[in-house]
Amino acid sequence: MSKALGLLSGGLDSSLAALALKRQGVEVTCISFVTPFFGSGKAEKAARHMDIPLIVKPIGDVHLEMVKNPRYGYGKNMNPCIDCHAMMFRLAGEIMAEQGFDFVFSGEVLGQRPMSQNLTALKTVAKYSGGRDRILRPLSARLLPITPMEEEGLVDRERLLDIQGRSRRRQEALAKEWGLIEYPSSGGGCLLTEKHFSDRLRDLFAHDPEAEVADVELLKVGRQFRLSPQAKLTLGRNQDDNDRIKVQLRPGQVLLRAADYNGPLGLVSGAPEAADLETAGAVVASYGKGKNEQEVEILIIREGREESIRIAPTDMGTSRQWII
Repeated sequence: MSKALGLLSGGLDSSLAALALKRQGVEVTCISFVTPFFGSGKAEKAARHMDIPLIVKPIGDVHLEMVKNPRYGYGKNMNPCIDCHAMMFRLAGEIMAEQGFDFVFSGEVLGQRPMSQNLTALKTVAKYSGGRDRILRPLSARLLPITPMEEEGLVDRERLLDIQGRSRRRQEALAKEWGLIEYPSSGGGCLLTEKHFSDRLRDLFAHDPEAEVADVELLKVGRQFRLSPQAKLTLGRNQDDNDRIKVQLRPGQVLLRAADYNGPLGLVSGAPEAADLETAGAVVASYGKGKNEQEVEILIIREGREESIRIAPTDMGTSRQWII
């Protein structure tokens, strides 16, 4: 029995690719990579439903370095799809070699995404990954050149599929036929494809080229204000955001909150100057219960020390100009 390792997002296509091989007797294991931009939750649910073993592997640091400077550039937003797919195939190929799998597969469909899943892009991904002879795409395999796995009899080409294009009708019909009842809608799942998050990420890279995974995680929280080239404010929208800010606080960062009024918690990152902290304090005051007061006392907490300033809340029109 041949053994295959599949890239599983938990979406319809990657799940069907796994089932297509499992139904012809291939011993299937899947892998889900975890980065600041996408997680493994959907993959874990899908793997349980299909009764397929799943490897969950965090790759945040190496993935972030690729996102900063992708060889093949970005898509519509900050999504370096070709580089990302190639990286995942390369990392899966390393596990394939270490654990004795025969090949790696994915749920890619020829022509489904015009830029990243055309024939040239699929060939580029396979070549750039360094493992093009051991990559199988079961959903479109019969439309693609025959692979060594098919020639070696590890899989039956006739039982692979010939799906292409953007329609999901064939996949939905197969899901019904094969008992795949629950699966997420198409699209989404990767923050790099979202415009709002991409704007925040561009700002981070522009002002902090050495940004780390923790800096990216902070982009997911609350409102973000660019105070100056050297400082940024993250402001909680609700109690959940305030709690996340506390958890993500790192040495050198500054917390701000109103002393006498309920309101959001602010976190200033970067290398803030005194003027930056005053601006941050004015924004914090403007989003709290004291927003209509002439002055609000703002507590500034850093490295375990606490001080305070009194400052007038900024008007909303001005503060919105700084929102990323």
